[in-house]
Amino acid sequence: ASGMWRVCLGLLAYGLTLTAVAGARQRGNNFQRSLDDFTIVGLFHPEQKQQEFAFSSAVEAVNMDTQVIPFINLVPKIEYFSHFDSFNTSKRVCTLLEEGVGAIFGPQSVGTTGIVQSICDNMEVPHIDLRWDISNKPAGCVINLYPDSKLLAIALISVIRDMDWKSYTVLYEDYDSLIRLQEVFKDHEGLNHGEGFPPFTVRQLPVDDDDYRPLLKEIRTAGESHIVLDCPTDKIMTILTQANEVKLMGEYLSIIITSLDAHTIDFGEFRYDKTNITALRLIDPNSPTVLATLHDWQYEAHRKHQPFNLTATDLQIESLLTFDAVRLFALALHKHGGNLEPVPLDCHSGRTWEHGFSIINFMKNMEYEGVSGPMSFSEESGHRMFFRLEIIELAAEGFKKIGTWDPEHGINYTRTVGQMYSDIVQSITNKLFIVSSKIGRPYLEYTDNHQEKEGNARYEGYSMDLIDAIAKELGFKYQFELVKDNQYGVLSKTTKQWNGLIRELREKRADLAICDLTITYDRRSAVDFTMPFMTLGISILYKKNEKQDVDLFSFLSPLAFNVWITMATAYLGISLLLYILSRCSPYQWENPHPCNSEPEELELTFNLSNCLWFSIGSLTTQGCDLLPKAVSTRIVAGMWWFFTLIMISSYTANLAAFITQQKMDNTIDSAEDLVNQNKVKYGVMEDGSSYNFFMESNDSLYQKIWSSMQSATPSVITKSNDEGTDRVRKAKNRGYAFF
Repeated sequence: ASGMWRVCLGLLAYGLTLTAVAGARQRGNNFQRSLDDFTIVGLFHPEQKQQEFAFSSAVEAVNMDTQVIPFINLVPKIEYFSHFDSFNTSKRVCTLLEEGVGAIFGPQSVGTTGIVQSICDNMEVPHIDLRWDISNKPAGCVINLYPDSKLLAIALISVIRDMDWKSYTVLYEDYDSLIRLQEVFKDHEGLNHGEGFPPFTVRQLPVDDDDYRPLLKEIRTAGESHIVLDCPTDKIMTILTQANEVKLMGEYLSIIITSLDAHTIDFGEFRYDKTNITALRLIDPNSPTVLATLHDWQYEAHRKHQPFNLTATDLQIESLLTFDAVRLFALALHKHGGNLEPVPLDCHSGRTWEHGFSIINFMKNMEYEGVSGPMSFSEESGHRMFFRLEIIELAAEGFKKIGTWDPEHGINYTRTVGQMYSDIVQSITNKLFIVSSKIGRPYLEYTDNHQEKEGNARYEGYSMDLIDAIAKELGFKYQFELVKDNQYGVLSKTTKQWNGLIRELREKRADLAICDLTITYDRRSAVDFTMPFMTLGISILYKKNEKQDVDLFSFLSPLAFNVWITMATAYLGISLLLYILSRCSPYQWENPHPCNSEPEELELTFNLSNCLWFSIGSLTTQGCDLLPKAVSTRIVAGMWWFFTLIMISSYTANLAAFITQQKMDNTIDSAEDLVNQNKVKYGVMEDGSSYNFFMESNDSLYQKIWSSMQSATPSVITKSNDEGTDRVRKAKNRGYAFF
């Protein structure tokens, strides 16, 4: 029911219902004016039967539609040409022009299109081109319905960027492919330009040999996992089959096919393969307009008693462009109006057709939506400057649409994030992942009695816990394998080869790698990383000070012992001096009974004990209730207060410095601290990211650190992080630090 609904929509859109057809057949009886014959020529190669049928069907459909050109009857004339015989092509085109033609459609070969276009320009006869044209010169009497080559390249660039490819290999067949892809080659943004890794490589497919295996083996050996394939549609399956034979195909290989007819291929077993195959197409085979057009062709073939076995996925882009071109030309004739009868032209007379340029200009200024989607054209070049591409991925059920691209809006994905997540989960459910790692606490270590165990039971640690949690969430299986050379992964400057975990991943011996692996620029260029589960810079591992027992009299440490003795002597001396002066001064004797105005005895308030209390109170800045009254005692007290002010301030400052000194004793806070001393040696793990950082750094400080580590005896370079940790712990007098 849905299929019939879409067919009906298409029929209504093009005015091709059976009622319209019946009326069109009898329109000669309904109009008093006779129809004018208007000859148009289709130039095809012998093998282009589908394009030829599309041309004839389009003319028939236009003639049936009374609203398009009511007083003109298009007469199709089909001619066959060789791909490269330009001389005979020019002679035949001139013969056709002498018979009087209103437009020439095609041909689609590079060898003959140029001469046809040149003749049409000179004679001002509309030429409708339907091929991938790389020419940028201003057009005369020509219009091209094929998408503009530069815009197609931009679409390809957008897909490559969106896939986050850092490098890729381009497989091309001939010189024309290089010209078509030149805009792709110019775009380097987002690609890896690291040493030893060019952003892309360009490899030519053998021209005279159908054996592509040697080339495909080289690509597999190079470890390339991204390929842009630009070749004729009929060679795609041969290349993919041979790639599968050399073990290049697989879930880690991504291929972008540039052919807009990729949807017409039966990919067979590759639909169930894990290889990521992406393509672009100009038409949706399941759209109502395409299905309606297919229905019209079936009707036309049945009416002419011709066999017809095409399906929607068999429709080639050139065929549908031919169909659109005829209808667009008919609409331009209708808009132009007037007497448009073609006239015989002689290629050598210099005479031109007066309506040719105006018809082409009408076509260039039209915005039309046909079977191949919306279109608009450049007035200068005649190229198609607006079109809508579909981004498709190969799945078990065939190509699946995941998004669209057009020159105005770029990529617009129709697949939701939820659908993408669901597809990913479905693809990895119950799959066994090989996880490469290396022993290193606390990330991965052996369990007790690991010699008696097998598989994942031999290991434990954070890495195991993390992978296990992810596996339970996504439903896959995993198996840990230790890297044989026990290395993280370093790029050799001489061989340009990786070792360690990175090599395991690049050579597809492992699916994942997890451990305390630092993300560096070179590693990021070679493999993909998840978001890091821990973010660190380069830290210095250094043994802490041993904790000392607290001394009961440690508060005396800020001042020297003789200072304390001097202070005690001064305290006793001042107390005795105050006592003596108080006894000698009458002002320090007071009435013990204030109510008795004439006491017989007076009391000395500053006795010896009170003098001692006054002096100690002043020393601790607490004071007391007794204050001197005599001038002599006040002078002594003032001198003592000034002395205690200086001493207390000095003690406080020395105490703070003493405490800070204890905390800072032999501490290393930065790389500068290590360089500016010679008691503590420092080292790093061999071939680790920190090792490479110091070795390749241009900073003077880090160069000095590297020189010091290289010249140290015995060597300060360790084989593993565990060895470095043990060396820090066992170093005498905290004499070793580890990066």
